[in-house]
Amino acid sequence: MKDWIEILLRSLSLFFLALALTRIMGKKQLTKITPFYFIVYSVVAILSALISANIIKSLVFGFIALAVWALLPLVLDYMSLKSKTLHDWIHGRETILIKQGKIMEENLKQVRLTGEELLRDLRSKNVFNLADVEFAVLESTGEINVLLKSDKKPVTARDLERKIGPQSEPQTVILDGNILDEPLSTMGLNRSWLNKQLESMGLSLDNIFIGQIDSSGDLYVDLFDDCIQLPQPKVKEMLYANLEKTQADLLGYALQTEDTKAKAMYSNNADKLEKTIQKLKPYLLH
Repeated sequence: MKDWIEILLRSLSLFFLALALTRIMGKKQLTKITPFYFIVYSVVAILSALISANIIKSLVFGFIALAVWALLPLVLDYMSLKSKTLHDWIHGRETILIKQGKIMEENLKQVRLTGEELLRDLRSKNVFNLADVEFAVLESTGEINVLLKSDKKPVTARDLERKIGPQSEPQTVILDGNILDEPLSTMGLNRSWLNKQLESMGLSLDNIFIGQIDSSGDLYVDLFDDCIQLPQPKVKEMLYANLEKTQADLLGYALQTEDTKAKAMYSNNADKLEKTIQKLKPYLLH
């Protein structure tokens, strides 16, 4: 067999084998892997390249080495699930850098992190004032996580004692000018509804790059032509406005009519609608 044919066959087989191994070894972000997995991935890649380029002559020896480096980490990962000691030994432990607002200088020396590097990493977390930090920890992946002091945390809806409606994942229903039927069905909608929305916005399908529907039923579109400015529909706001208008109309009817029963009916329904509006307000306006 000619050398180039052998290398071609080796490369093709190693390509699909490496793809399968990376899938088996799990989904891990390269920026968040531990040094242990960084070494594992590097060795697997190097071995694959050496076998592919026929530098490792024996396929059997090459695949044995590749199997060890690919499968042994999986075994150790499984064992580390049962033993925290083994997990810490393989992947390392987190290190506290700031505790109760005070920098732990000894821990900084232990992880060989300078004060400037600490400040840089804090800035990457949008923390520019060291006095705002209550707690900071260096994870085994090298990432720093920060807990701000209570009076420096962003205000949440819970702090304001306000209810917020639950949010679900937006669905992409148009991509590159093509309608995606499955996401539409997931939202309980169809092409007829989508076409009506596009017609009301004065758009044609071939001019739309991406179209998304959020949990409120609002359709957001991005056009190929960025010069066109489009007012995006606000389904929730429109519904809230209609409810308020209806409630105001009922109050107006109650004031205008001289019939006692009709006045009582309008007033009663206006009160009921007002209570409904107050319950729906957190879901419609936030």
